[in-house]
Amino acid sequence: MALAEDLSQYSGEGVGSKFGYGPDGPFDKPALERVADIADVIAEGGDMGQEQRKLDQSTVDQLVDHGFFRFTIPHELGGENASILETVEVLEAICAIDGSVGWNVMLGSEINAMAVGGMDETLAKEIYLDNPRVVMCGGGGAVVEPPRAEEQPDGSFKVWGAIAFVSGVHNAEWCFMPAPIVKDGEPVLDDAGNPKFKLWMMNKSEYEILDTWDVAGMRGSGSHTVRANGAVVPAKHAGVDLFVLPPKHDNPVYRVPVPLRLSYNKSATSLGVAKGAIQAFSDLAQNKIPALSSSSLANRPIAQHRMGECVAKYEAARAYMFDTLGAVEDELNAGAPVPGPETTKNARLACVFAANACMEVVDTLHNTAGTTGAFMANPLERKLRDARMSASHRWVSHSLYPEIGKSYLGLDPLPEFLGTDVAPIVDGAKKK
Repeated sequence: MALAEDLSQYSGEGVGSKFGYGPDGPFDKPALERVADIADVIAEGGDMGQEQRKLDQSTVDQLVDHGFFRFTIPHELGGENASILETVEVLEAICAIDGSVGWNVMLGSEINAMAVGGMDETLAKEIYLDNPRVVMCGGGGAVVEPPRAEEQPDGSFKVWGAIAFVSGVHNAEWCFMPAPIVKDGEPVLDDAGNPKFKLWMMNKSEYEILDTWDVAGMRGSGSHTVRANGAVVPAKHAGVDLFVLPPKHDNPVYRVPVPLRLSYNKSATSLGVAKGAIQAFSDLAQNKIPALSSSSLANRPIAQHRMGECVAKYEAARAYMFDTLGAVEDELNAGAPVPGPETTKNARLACVFAANACMEVVDTLHNTAGTTGAFMANPLERKLRDARMSASHRWVSHSLYPEIGKSYLGLDPLPEFLGTDVAPIVDGAKKK
């Protein structure tokens, strides 16, 4: 049975069963049904992405047509106002078909939504309604060339520097680059004595894309390097922030601190890759006759054991994520200005666990498939690469376990893991 036709047997229905449907939504079908409608487009786009190391524009156009870069933004700006759990559900569904395509949607929809939360109403209408096909990228990738921003006499800023790992940059209209404000060669300080630092909204005409993304995992994500050499950020764009309190929109998502928001989006991709790997292994095991055997791999006890174990691990990771993120939503819906320390910590731990557990699921199934799984034509081979890349991301990496684990040993973790510092964290720098 084809992958896109049979994934429904695993978790992923119910939370968003009416998502995107009705008078407030721009589509006449729920988002998950729209994913199924373009499953072939996603699969073919993923294949092209392996060759091009970015998404083909034709694939992006189809994703835009079906609302998958806008589903997270408010209704009044042409989106579907997705909740936390709805967002995870949609990203998981796309990544189950192809990780790189889903990663592009994850990053583009994430930045689209965060940007709209930090700009005034007039500018938001200009950016999102005048150009309903807008896609954004950017964030806090590793610094390649030290960045800086300098204010100009007309209130605009010029930005210099280069950052790596800017996913989807070839298909984006705007890119956000982190940089401190500098004057006369010295950092400008805020009232607390910290360097003023923000992510600057740059149009694609203002920066250069360096071809650096030659990797194995998430190969089609197009996560190349961006260089700005005096990029002009007009005054009306200079005030845009990716996290603003009090929020400009009612959706509780806009009160989720940036580290947690970035975490659950990344873990959603891991859930999807694992979900797809489970189906791919099932297809393979039912059809592969191992060497010196008279029956299929599915009849071998080791395959049965590992399949049961991996489904349980995937379902456990997913349930833990949904339980803790649901608690975040409940707390915010009840009126909390931001998630509390315990709620935040639990959700962060669940995201780290999900990404790494899903990597283990894919690794186990790939190993159980034998040499068949090693061929580039086999979907398990790509999913192995994608699962490892997803789990290595800064926001969900296993390296975060010690920091979160401190709190269970009577020690204080960094504020980001408790949500007590709600400012964005970019490449290790804290914006106050």
